[in-house]
Amino acid sequence: MIVRRERPADHRAVGDVHRAAFPTAVEARLVGELREDAGFLPHLSLVAVDGDDVVGHVIATRGWIEPLGAPALGLGPLAVRPAVQHRGTGTVLVHTLLAVAEAAGERLVALLGSPHWYARLGFRPAADLGLAPPDPAWGVHFQARRLAGPEQRGTFRYAAPFDRL
Repeated sequence: MIVRRERPADHRAVGDVHRAAFPTAVEARLVGELREDAGFLPHLSLVAVDGDDVVGHVIATRGWIEPLGAPALGLGPLAVRPAVQHRGTGTVLVHTLLAVAEAAGERLVALLGSPHWYARLGFRPAADLGLAPPDPAWGVHFQARRLAGPEQRGTFRYAAPFDRL
C-alpha cells in the first residue's frame, strides 16, 4: 500500500470508498462539495492505494478559530474500504496527513470522531486545548491536535460544506 495525493482520476473511486465505509452517501457527497469549496487544500486530500485500487481516503480542509480567524484544519471525512479495515490503513492515512500539514506550516488540526481511536494518533479533547466545537453537543468527540506555533483559543469553524450537513 502507498499513500499519495488524490488525483482527479481518483474521484469516482474515492466516492466508492466513502459509500462502502458509511451507511449513507453523506460523506461521499461531502467530499465532493469540499473539493469545490474555497477551503479545499489539494495537498491534504490523500488516498491509500493497494496495487491499482483506492482503498482509503482522508481529507483536511481550511477551518478557522473565531473570534480572530486564526487558520486551522478540519480533518474528515476519513474512510477505508470495509474489506481492508483494521489493518492500519486509516492510521497511515492520518499520520501522513499530519506530516504533510506540519510540513506546510499548519498549526492545528480538529475533528469530530472516536476519542478512543484518535487518541492513539495524538488527538485529545479540543476543550483541553481551549477550543470549543461548532456544536456544544459534540463534547469529547470534538478533538484537536496542535502541530506548531502558539496556543489558539476560541470556537472552531469548519469549511462551509460542513454547515450544510
